[in-house]
Amino acid sequence: MRALKQKNDIIEVISGYVSLDRKGNTHWACCPFHHEKTPSFAVNEAEQFYHCFGCGVSGDVVRFVQEIESTDFMGAVRILAARAKMPVPESNFDTEQAALLKKKRDALASIMLDSARFYLSNLYSGDRQAEPHLQYIANRKMSPTTVKKFGLGASLDFFSLPEYLQDKGYHRQDLLDSGVVTESKNGKLVDGQAGRLIFPIINAFDEVVAFGGRLLEKSDFAKYKNTKETLLFNKSKTLYNINLLKKLKREQPIKEVIIVEGYMDTISLYQAGFKNVVASMGTSLTKEQARLVKRYSENVLISYDGDFAGQKADLRGLEILNDEHLNVRVVPMPDGLDPDDVVKQGAAEYQKCLDAAMPLVDYKIHALERKYNLSKTEEKRRFVAEAVKIVSEEESEAVKEELTRKLSKKTGITFQALERDMRNVPKEKTAEMILPKEKLAETAAGADKQKKAIRFILAAKLFSAEYAKDYDVSGLTLADETHNTVREYILERERASERIRPSELFELLPENDNELNEILDLNYGDKLTGEKAERFFKDSAKTLERDALNAKMTALNSEFNRTQDEATRKEIAKQINEIIKQLNALKRK
Repeated sequence: MRALKQKNDIIEVISGYVSLDRKGNTHWACCPFHHEKTPSFAVNEAEQFYHCFGCGVSGDVVRFVQEIESTDFMGAVRILAARAKMPVPESNFDTEQAALLKKKRDALASIMLDSARFYLSNLYSGDRQAEPHLQYIANRKMSPTTVKKFGLGASLDFFSLPEYLQDKGYHRQDLLDSGVVTESKNGKLVDGQAGRLIFPIINAFDEVVAFGGRLLEKSDFAKYKNTKETLLFNKSKTLYNINLLKKLKREQPIKEVIIVEGYMDTISLYQAGFKNVVASMGTSLTKEQARLVKRYSENVLISYDGDFAGQKADLRGLEILNDEHLNVRVVPMPDGLDPDDVVKQGAAEYQKCLDAAMPLVDYKIHALERKYNLSKTEEKRRFVAEAVKIVSEEESEAVKEELTRKLSKKTGITFQALERDMRNVPKEKTAEMILPKEKLAETAAGADKQKKAIRFILAAKLFSAEYAKDYDVSGLTLADETHNTVREYILERERASERIRPSELFELLPENDNELNEILDLNYGDKLTGEKAERFFKDSAKTLERDALNAKMTALNSEFNRTQDEATRKEIAKQINEIIKQLNALKRK
């Protein structure tokens, strides 16, 4: 991996995407990951990493390609390897077990691709069994171009696909593990999607990873059926049409991503010109899917069917998108209609729905309105009680006030009465609520001071400040996982007498780790240089040493009070006296 990075200088790579302006040892640009007019995106040539002071993103050359190309780690590695004209590093497959896993994955990917081609050839084979599939496509007004774009196909029977794949030499177990075939009671291999219209599910690398199938006639079986989860396919980490969304991003910025529920909604909207659409394939949204969407846009429009508010009134699944700091709006649909139904009336009709999209909290209240009849006193009271609770959970006071005024207008209840009800909504007690305000402020200030001291010490060690050279970080007491990772990395390099390279931390920590970003912030300007920085470093070291001694003394005091054994109490008292001496010595420094 180090060789790959050495052959892909971060300045050269980033310059291919944005214009960099050199000032001193740092290159600056307007951040490519958020809108800004004043450059705050800094690239450190010596240490080979970037950091944006505006949105907080940071990383090495691999991370940059991941973000700018909306790909994963291995996708970025492949891009950089191709750029450097070198083979893809196999560091991820350096064990025998991992090598076998890679071989298995490649075999399954090949099976999926051949299956997709087989289904596609069936559709236009002229076989009478394909006529219902073609008729369904015609009824849904899908153009030949759209059918080709999405790779739709036809399964005609139970046995032709397994026979075709076996004739190509694939192993029986690989066929079963791919999910495209299953085993019947008599042990024969059968097509898991027999007789259905086939929707290939393609990932961001244009790999077919699974299939969705739709029945073409009434049956007791489910209308839609997906391939089982496999080594290639994890439904919670996949979105339908993500491959075409990635291509769209390469052509133009994506203002917002529309999320629908199913294949046909996606295809109909795409054909009507709404190419910024993906589908969750009928499942509740997951954190992985939210992060996947965020690679393409921070703005999301949820466009489920018209019964969404009634059938899925909890709406809490959408909070996952909020948790990932996405801007979420929900598109209200006419009762009983889904996006496919609306767009059939014309793209303009669907655009009206998009234009009416509302923030998630507003939609929750909208959903309640449809649930209750406000002309009936009892139902109106239930509506008010639930709506007040929803509004009270909103963080912004301005939004709370706006929503409360809307509720007042809607229900005829005074603003003041609703506000009083809101204050009386029971809140979950937290550990902090038990503490007096003064103690809370003191605790928060102490914790903040300690965190700043730890960040400064770790930054000084990472960037080899001369005054930090002999400081031993092994004695630091660290509760934060990121701090521990940075500390262990520093110690490992020092034990091996190797140079500390801050950019290597991007391989050890999650994408855009906030705490790592705070540490990296200290590297810019003169924050780590000069007498003032050296003095702050020494003060930070004293702060942490004092905090560690105080924590030890608190624990010893508790132990002293618990034990009744005289000899033990004498030994504890001796240890406490020793800590007091050390604390006094610290004060004199």
